[in-house]
Amino acid sequence: MLQIESLDVRYGAVRALAGIDLSVRSGEIVTLIGANGAGKSTAIRAISGLVSPRSGRIVYQGADIAGLPAHRMVEMGISQSPEGRRIFGNLTVRENLEMGAYLHRGAPHDLRERMDRVFAMFPRLSERLGQPGGTLSGGEQQMLALGRALMAQPKLLLLDEPSLGLAPFLVQQIFGIIQEINRQGVTILLVEQNAYQALRIAHRGYVIETGTIAMEGPAEDLLTDDRVRRAYLGR
Repeated sequence: MLQIESLDVRYGAVRALAGIDLSVRSGEIVTLIGANGAGKSTAIRAISGLVSPRSGRIVYQGADIAGLPAHRMVEMGISQSPEGRRIFGNLTVRENLEMGAYLHRGAPHDLRERMDRVFAMFPRLSERLGQPGGTLSGGEQQMLALGRALMAQPKLLLLDEPSLGLAPFLVQQIFGIIQEINRQGVTILLVEQNAYQALRIAHRGYVIETGTIAMEGPAEDLLTDDRVRRAYLGR
């Protein structure tokens, strides 16, 4: 579904990505792990059109999409749940979800069906429909960010640090929901600092260090690799 080839991204003189290669097959959960500042979020932002690469290719379903604007990515079936949630705090839960489906041009009942599917996954949001997003708890805001991304009915879902700042019991819940989203047919590229949880649910993984891919392979192999365990699993 997604093939990244020799992707190079710079912020001024700073080289954030130094020619990385990465692939995501249809139906997979692929995770990208690494330390703060390694380039994980930059990779996600390049795929979703929020930053333009200096060179390299981003091939999605056979088409090179590198440099296309973000709204075109959404039209093509790529949706992102960003780091820090980035919900609209002054809008209600309903309005936030409707923003996720801003490209919807179908019948009103189709929009309601999308929202009902989100509520089936996140029942708490249905109880908060008229509440401003900024008044939700951290866990509820993360659910809203995920729900908003799903309202676009993506084929490829980009998740940037979905467990950031959450209590341990909520982290378990969020990762369980990510697995359920995948079971429903959505391909997922997951950027996550919680390397253990990410590798536990992923099919394959990549380790990024200072803008380059240092390791890659089946997630279960990376989980047991001594170098990964020492650097990212705290054991």
